[in-house]
Amino acid sequence: MPNTPSETVHTDAVAHDDAHQHSYIANNTKADYLKRLRRIEGQARGLQRMVEEEKYCIDILTQIAAMKKALGAVALGLLDEHMAHCVAGAVRAGGDEADLKLKEASDAIARLVRS
Repeated sequence: MPNTPSETVHTDAVAHDDAHQHSYIANNTKADYLKRLRRIEGQARGLQRMVEEEKYCIDILTQIAAMKKALGAVALGLLDEHMAHCVAGAVRAGGDEADLKLKEASDAIARLVRS
């Protein structure tokens, strides 16, 4: 069975984990991201309960919008960190790595815009 887009993105992310130190770990924002993601996880459980309890559809949709906004904030924070550290460092160094990091960032932005 072929990978779904989310599985492919996850696989790509795992491949990058082995090769690089990530900036959000170095500047102590990892705890902030984890806190936000745990809050989002709680929102997802709340949405499941709302559906199980057959809450009003508009209330569920409102909570989905809030969850999407929270995920977007995490995504933008990670993108900002990536641009400020990984991409900027690669551009300063120049060469093929700079081109690769710029393309990688552009692809990530395109995925975020499409989602």
